[in-house]
Parts: sequence; structure tokens; C-alpha cells
Amino acid sequence: MSAVTLAVLAAVFVGVFPRFAHYSQAFSSIRRIPPEYLAALVAAAAVNIAVGAWPLQAALPGLRYRQAFIVGQTSFALSNALPAGGAVGLGVEYDMLESYGFGAGAAASASAISTVFNVFATLVMPVVGVLALLVTGQVRWHYVLIAVVGSLLVGVAVAATAVALRSQAGARKVSRLADRCVNAVTGRLRHRRTVDVTGKVLDFRSDVVDVMRRRWPAVIGSTLLPLFTSWSVLLVALRGLERHTHTGSGVSWPESLAAFSFAMVVSFIPVTAGGLGTVDASLIGLLAAFGASGSQALAVDILWRAATFVPQVLTGASTFLWWRLGGGGRGLSPATGRGRTRR
Repeated sequence: MSAVTLAVLAAVFVGVFPRFAHYSQAFSSIRRIPPEYLAALVAAAAVNIAVGAWPLQAALPGLRYRQAFIVGQTSFALSNALPAGGAVGLGVEYDMLESYGFGAGAAASASAISTVFNVFATLVMPVVGVLALLVTGQVRWHYVLIAVVGSLLVGVAVAATAVALRSQAGARKVSRLADRCVNAVTGRLRHRRTVDVTGKVLDFRSDVVDVMRRRWPAVIGSTLLPLFTSWSVLLVALRGLERHTHTGSGVSWPESLAAFSFAMVVSFIPVTAGGLGTVDASLIGLLAAFGASGSQALAVDILWRAATFVPQVLTGASTFLWWRLGGGGRGLSPATGRGRTRR
């Protein structure tokens, strides 16, 4: 890890959390969770790992589940456990897909689809959380404002993407508008135009248009599903901690969904890999704001991290070694599974 990452983690876990929650109390609560809830937590964590392969499968026709699982888990582990892990993970992902018979173009298309729609899904989640609060009657005026503003932003983004994918002329119109908006800001900051939005949008469209025309429901659904399964892990942890005390935390399921969703947006801040520390601080603060005690919010975060982040890093390290040793099926054709002849 980089010095910045270590500094942030130390500041959050050693400097911030102990000020309003005691680790001893949090771990004491965790040890008293009923066995049935621990079993449910393990099951939810397993489901969360299992569905992680589907977004890549949806974005890359012909990719088998086992291959997608190996690639996805390896990429997650490298991206979240190494300095500059994003670049390393992407490079290894390309190599793994090439070993399974997919060319650079197909790999680039799948990566573009996964990246862009993961951003969309993460931005949609806070709107879903706020709508859940509104539907269940937990209404406050600022929830309504967030829902309206969020829906408008997401709607604009989705509409722009749909127009760009519909035709090249539409992509040029969207990109020219985005080009003017972006460079109006960068031009003032840097006194010159430096961002070629048009080129990036056209490149994105050429990479993904064929896949998205045929598989957009699978892409959207498979991208949203892992976020909901990750939240389900958090919800099980929250209910298990409530059960051993025989008292409610005051955090309802819509509030837990809203807290989780807003915390996930913080992962876009490129300070630490996987949002370690920053997402945790946001999640604990939001749960506490919704009524959880400091120690309970900390315990929920510890369980959530232990059940989602740690298993995927360990699984990814194992799948990478498996692939490197030849157990991942190097050189298999995506269509037939037969070995390819290398020259």
C-alpha cells in the first residue's frame, strides 16, 4: 500500500473511530451474535461473491461462468490490495481474457461496459435508498430533494447514454454538448482546452454498441445485483447485532439501504483502494445518524468488511495462482473450449 493509503487508514481506524466507538464493545457484540445469524451472514457473503461474475459475463458474450469468476475475483484482489492496483488489475484481466480466447477489442469492450455501468449503478443506489424511505413513510423534506435531484441527474445520464448508443449522429451531438460543458470548466481552471470528450464518447460507442443493443437488460441487472447482495450482508449483520441485545437499533431496512448507498458513492474518491477507510467512515457515520449506537455502527461495518472485502481478496489471490499455474484453462476457445495453437 502507498504511504497515503496507510496514512488515511491509520487516521480513520486509529484516530477517528475510537473517538465515538470502542473496538472492545464492537467485538463483544459480534461475539454474541446468534449462530443462525452467523450462518445467514456466511450465506449472504457467499451469494455476494457468486453473483460477482455475472456483470463480466453479460458484457462479454461467450465467456463462461467459471472463467468470469476467475477473472473477476482476480481483478478485484489485485485492484484492491496492491499500489496502483487498478492498472495492474486491468492488465491482468486483459491477459486472462486473452488466454481464454478473447481478443483485445472484446476485452476493452467488456471493461468499458463494466466500468461505465458500475458508475451508473452506484449513482442509482442513493436514489433507490431515498425512494425506499419515502415509500415506507420515513419522509423528510431533504429526502424528497435528494430523490428529485438524484433522479434528474441519473435520468440525464441514462438518456444521454441511450442517445449516444442509438446512432453515431446522436453520439456526436451528446459528445459535443458534453465537450462544451467540460471544457467550459477546464478552460477556466487551466486556461486552455485539454479534454477530448467527443473522441472518448465515440470510442466508447464503437466498443460497446453491439453488445448493448442485444444484452442491455442483462448488463444493467447484473451490475445492480452485486450492490444489493452487498447491502444484504450489511442488513443481516445489523439484524444479528440487534438480536443478541433484544433491542432495535432504530435503523430500519430503508435507512440501512440509504446509508449503504450513500457510502458507496464515497468509493469514487480516489484516496484508498476499495474505499477502505473513507467508505467505512461514511457508513458508520450514516448508520449512527439513523439511530445506531457508535459501537453498533462500528460492529456492523467490521462484519460487512469481513464478509465482503476480505473473502474476495483471498479468493482472488487463489484464483490468480490457479490461473498462473495453468488450472484456469489457459488457451481455451470461448466457443468450443478447445485449446488454441500459439505461434
